[in-house]
Parts: sequence; C-alpha cells; structure tokens
Amino acid sequence: MGALMSKMWFMLFPAKEYKIVVVGLDNAGKTTTLYKLHLGEVVTTHPTVGSNVEEVVYKNIRFEVWDLGGQDRLRTSWATYYRGTHAVIVVIDSTDRSRISIMKDELFKLLPNEDLQTAVVLVFANKQDLKDAMTPAEITDALSLHSIKNHDWHIQACCALTGEGLYDGLGWIAQRVAGKATS
Repeated sequence: MGALMSKMWFMLFPAKEYKIVVVGLDNAGKTTTLYKLHLGEVVTTHPTVGSNVEEVVYKNIRFEVWDLGGQDRLRTSWATYYRGTHAVIVVIDSTDRSRISIMKDELFKLLPNEDLQTAVVLVFANKQDLKDAMTPAEITDALSLHSIKNHDWHIQACCALTGEGLYDGLGWIAQRVAGKATS
C-alpha cells in the first residue's frame, strides 16, 4: 500500500531532478557514501572503474548521483561527466593527510570547468569516526576552501559507514539547487 501511495504522490507532484557528481581520491568512501544514501545500508565495495550511478530521492527531490572512480588514471576522465551537473560532492578521507594536497589540486582543476560554473560544492569530511581524522576546519585549510569565490561551498563532517552527516550534506545541496532542475 505504501508503494502505491508513493507512486501516486510522485504522479501528482513530480519530483524535481538534479545531477550530482561525486569525486575524490581512491579509498575516500565515495561508493560507500552513494550506496548508504541510495540503499540506506553499507555494501561491500571494490575500486570503482569508470562510474556508478544511482537515483537518490530526498524530500521529493530526485538526485541522479554519479560516483566517479578516484584512481589516478581515471581522474582525467572526470570532466566527461560534468555536463548538466548541479552539485559536486568531494569525498575526503579525513585520515589521509599524505594525499590531501593531491585532492586540493584535483579540486582546483575541476572548478573552472565550463560545465560546472553554476554547480555548488559539498565537501564530505568522511571517516570522522577514525582516530587521527582531520577536523573539517583542518580540511578547509588544507583544501584552501576559503579561496573559492565562484561557487557556493560547504564542508560537512560525516561517516559513510554510519550515515552520520550524509543527509545534512544532501539537505544543504537541496537548499542551494532549488529552482535549477532539469525536468
């Protein structure tokens, strides 16, 4: 009965749809984040080769979420996924201090892309449950987020395994992209 009511609700009040691209280095937790939002549970993941795409519905808003592989050889293809993107989620492994500068470089490579000019940027400071995780303030400094002037941005502490902070971040995106739907 609930599924029928849900279908009728969406027929009467169609959800707006937005595209989100999820980027980050390998092992940051991008795929875990995607499937925690999509299925509400943690799934066993393997390194993403190419991309995963799923629909996430949040408060009658449909997000088409593209999880892009983060290995070095795959990062050059990220730009092929940017067309029509409303939001970029950057997933950071908060314990990976040795590679934070690599993610900073990747972030500042993608920001000027013409297809992302109106996109908002959410940084998920993932793995906050682990010892020695960098705080969101440390990550903000390491990524030089305050120097980003042409995009709305936000950093959100989270743990993809428990889901803590994920919907707070998705809510921030929903507030920022309202009115920019493709359908």
